[in-house]
Amino acid sequence: MPELPEIVTYLDAIDRRVGGDTLEAIRIKSFSLLRTYDPPLDAVFGKKLTGLRRMGKRIVFALEGDLFAVLHLMVAGRLHWHEERKPIPGKIGLAAFDFASGTIILTEAGTKRRASLHIVCGEEALRELDPGGVELDGASLQEFKAALLAERHTLKRALSDARHISGIGGAFADEILHTAKLSPMQMNTNLSDDEIARLFAASKITLAKWLEIRRGDAGDGFPEKVRSTHPLMAVHGKYNEPCPVCAAPVQRIVYASRETNYCPGCQTGGKILADRSLSRLLKDDWPKTIEDLEA
Repeated sequence: MPELPEIVTYLDAIDRRVGGDTLEAIRIKSFSLLRTYDPPLDAVFGKKLTGLRRMGKRIVFALEGDLFAVLHLMVAGRLHWHEERKPIPGKIGLAAFDFASGTIILTEAGTKRRASLHIVCGEEALRELDPGGVELDGASLQEFKAALLAERHTLKRALSDARHISGIGGAFADEILHTAKLSPMQMNTNLSDDEIARLFAASKITLAKWLEIRRGDAGDGFPEKVRSTHPLMAVHGKYNEPCPVCAAPVQRIVYASRETNYCPGCQTGGKILADRSLSRLLKDDWPKTIEDLEA
């Protein structure tokens, strides 16, 4: 799922191309994308783009007449830029946003259609779509602590709950926790004040670092290669590869369609966390420590 660094990079690229431009039309191929009917879709046609915003992991197109088009890419939604109007591609194409100076194509890989588009009028209606998470860039340590501890969860889930903390998903939660040297399965209510402060600092450092990396990858071009993994990531998507800090093999926990990656050397005191499926299958053969893995 595109997270804060990717969404901001998309916003940068869109603003450079269509900032202040007129949205001539939105062509929709998959009507499961559009989640609202009032105002109608064509209410935004011919409206000038007055601004762009990030709302959590959503992209907000602000338009004349106090109208907003709110796009949530979810897991597999991606944006593509064309200077000329293009047809929406076959299997993965969902919509096209036609501006006077070019077209933004929305695609979504896979068979599940989770991306969404809301057309709303007024700031109050826009706020109803906001999950409400605190923005780390301007948050104090106390605000972060309150958000982190709002509900009792594992650290991985607490960091990626958009109702409490904005812009973080599974990939950067993995990277943040590695930087903070904390286990993804540790309960948030068990943290000391020093650990919360360390996690807060790691969150801000990691997001700032990856925003710089994503912007550097895109350069002046449009960010066409937005993926949840990246060669420079420490643990996310790096199962069985050596941790760049301690060289221990990166481990993972898989549950349903979700995956958590961590370094047992840096984050869990050498312990291998139980995987809900594999550890149950292997039972006594499931490795408990780094030494067991090497054996």
